[in-house]
Amino acid sequence: MIEPKSFLYEVSEGVGTITLNRAERLNALTFEVYRELTETFAALGAEDEVRAVVITGAGRAFCSGGDVHEIIGELFKCDMRGLLEFTLLTCELVRRIRALPKPVIASLNGTTAGAGACIALASDLRIASETAKIAFLFVRVGLAGADMGAAYLLLRVVGLSKATELLYTGDFLSAHEAEQIGLYNRVVPSDQLATETRRLALRLARGPGFALAMTKEMLNREMDLSLDTALEWEAQAQATCMQHPDYREAYQAFVEKREPKFGKR
Repeated sequence: MIEPKSFLYEVSEGVGTITLNRAERLNALTFEVYRELTETFAALGAEDEVRAVVITGAGRAFCSGGDVHEIIGELFKCDMRGLLEFTLLTCELVRRIRALPKPVIASLNGTTAGAGACIALASDLRIASETAKIAFLFVRVGLAGADMGAAYLLLRVVGLSKATELLYTGDFLSAHEAEQIGLYNRVVPSDQLATETRRLALRLARGPGFALAMTKEMLNREMDLSLDTALEWEAQAQATCMQHPDYREAYQAFVEKREPKFGKR
């Protein structure tokens, strides 16, 4: 059973919702939050009742990154081994989000910066409030823009030129600017964010879980493949899906003119 102490978690109608809950600190991450988020995303794969995941924040921020005092200040006490243990932990969170065979939606309710931007980037889809400005701030504090998969994922989402600009400058983008370059999938008024996120999450939760998991796996695998290899893998993936009960259920539902009832992944 998933029972985190450092953030909120609930399940309703097949949707697991993670809410970062340090509103007074703009949901800044601590060592404990990092560990529990990583453990939660690892455990979600085995939670059959959860078919889609939403991660959001309380208050006026999604996540402002690592807590200045509880993480950044403490890191000055670490030697190289300790620093590497921490950076590997942060990267493991991204790995777990990407490896989860279920759709992950980042519902961006406000400021999204640093590690928070990387969590949003690692998610499958990003739906944002009009107030959800975003920045990859790392170079502005003397760190490489290549952090938590940002250099790998961002260039694949927005292209090399724009990714370079965002990682070099650490500048904030408004929500509409982020939508224009494809970083956000959708921007909605603040008072509609929860409703629109819920609508999308329920749609995915009610969808064919096996096919969605296979699609995510192929998207991950094909980032570095040649076209010929990708085509071979897609042929294998599609043939596998054709053996799953969801494929027949979709056909039967079409023939019978009803909504399909997809089973478990």
